[in-house]
Amino acid sequence: MPANSIAIFDYGAGNLFSLKSALERNGAHKATIIRDIDGIKKFSGLILPGVGNFDPAMRTIGPHKESLVRAINDATDSGLPMLGICLGMEMLFEKSEEGTLDGLKIFEGEVLLLDRTRVKIPHMGWNNLHLTAKHSNLMRGVKDGSWVYFVHSYYVKPKNRGLIAANSHYGTRFPAVVERGNLYGTQFHPEKSGSVGAAILKNFLRACSQTCT
Repeated sequence: MPANSIAIFDYGAGNLFSLKSALERNGAHKATIIRDIDGIKKFSGLILPGVGNFDPAMRTIGPHKESLVRAINDATDSGLPMLGICLGMEMLFEKSEEGTLDGLKIFEGEVLLLDRTRVKIPHMGWNNLHLTAKHSNLMRGVKDGSWVYFVHSYYVKPKNRGLIAANSHYGTRFPAVVERGNLYGTQFHPEKSGSVGAAILKNFLRACSQTCT
């Protein structure tokens, strides 16, 4: 497998080509948009992109759900890095207030609506990060207070707070980055987050390259 050959799983989410370009610009040998999860072992990393709504995304994933869950669990065992972005991260949890369908249940916890009585939603624009993990592979070299770009109305609430590598604040404090082993998630869009986002993608690609050595 070529080093840093990244699979972007297409489940109907938008913004795929922007993400593909950002990955290749920041060191990916090749980023390939895939619609069949069965070939994931040919790649050194997997990304679940993040534009769309929870239930339509889960319906699209439906025929691939068992294969995707199995692939993510296998990735955990084999060390294959996986990154969920925005909705892609939210789907890793058990359920969402945005819909009625089950999530992928990789992480325990739920997805909640931001407090619309306190802030305008969606939360769209730049906000800063408050790092909470002493040792985070994804956030290596990123400074506390760095600014990243968000487009979301919902946020994750993990049962295990130890998953949270960084928080942000918009009406309420919410997890902006989750991390467990080689599984990562960002509520913001690294591909739209300038030099900070580029550093985060490079950290992910570095983790991917280590699985090939």
